[in-house]
Amino acid sequence: MSEIVHYSECPVCGSNEINPLLTVKDQTVSKENFVIWQCNKCTLRFTQDVPDADSIAPYYKSENYISHTNTDKGFINQLYKKVRNYTLKEKSDLIIKSTGVDKGNLLDVGCGIGAFLNVIKEKGWQVKGLEPDESARRLAKELYNIDAEESSQLFHLPPESFDAITMWHVLEHVHDLHPYIDQIKSLLKPNGKVFIAVPNYSSLDADIYRLNWAAYDVPRHLYHFTPKSIEMLLKKHGMKLAGKKPMWFDSFYISLLSSKYRDGKTGYISSFINGLRSNIKAMINKDHCSSIIYIIEKA
Repeated sequence: MSEIVHYSECPVCGSNEINPLLTVKDQTVSKENFVIWQCNKCTLRFTQDVPDADSIAPYYKSENYISHTNTDKGFINQLYKKVRNYTLKEKSDLIIKSTGVDKGNLLDVGCGIGAFLNVIKEKGWQVKGLEPDESARRLAKELYNIDAEESSQLFHLPPESFDAITMWHVLEHVHDLHPYIDQIKSLLKPNGKVFIAVPNYSSLDADIYRLNWAAYDVPRHLYHFTPKSIEMLLKKHGMKLAGKKPMWFDSFYISLLSSKYRDGKTGYISSFINGLRSNIKAMINKDHCSSIIYIIEKA
């Protein structure tokens, strides 16, 4: 039986200073409306009354969900894949530089079809991938010969066994937020690093598109972070930021999708301009980038 998750306090900091803010439509699958609430203490926004972990799977069933399907359908997905090939190399270089390890052990939580794992595996790393979607796991095996495991295996891995743990646009999907962070921390070697990439609603592109900002992606995105809310979450778990890296391409991709949601068609020129405006603002202060990679270590 489907259960609904209703928060009476902030899912990050526990404050009861929370209030409804925006009503946003699921543009990808159900076309249902969901209400986003905001915490006045830590700035987290969160999707209220979402399906629980056992009943949310139908909201992921879309041939347009590229991290699960590897689809070439449509210009935006073709563009996404071209950019992805470049950013995967950037991510692997970032991990090697940040950990100071040339060939270590890496865990990718929510590995999708295994594209990132394949790149870092080719650099000599030992890799393990976890992925809830069965069809994505099957594609990881077919495309890259990666044996991704079901996500629940996270809680059955040996402690202090990874030099790097990555969550590329995954944390915003995780129902059991605090147990996940605790377990990620326990799996990390003493000098290891965690890399978490999430959208950032304090970006200019979020301000421009508001209700139609594609990175809200309700109800799949349970949480909508800012740098402040990420830091508060880490502090609760004895972890700290070692660095932040802007994801410059995300503002363009999100603007393309957002303009399609808002206008019913993709305005390529206006989307490019809005993505560029967002990045220019973020160059002055990278805490305003459309998406950010947080590099994290034990406190």
